[in-house]
Amino acid sequence: MLRYALIFFVVAIIAGIFGFGGIAAGAAGIAKILFWVFVVLAVLSLVSNAVRKV
Repeated sequence: MLRYALIFFVVAIIAGIFGFGGIAAGAAGIAKILFWVFVVLAVLSLVSNAVRKV
């Protein structure tokens, strides 16, 4: 999931460089959402793994 967030981030940067503001904003928004979903899932995974080992 982090990979997709990075891909959309790169797409947003490239679109911004070439002047496609709408596409850049959309790709940046998707990248932000995917990044936060990744962070939440990573934290849940770490917590559940720590609880299982105890």
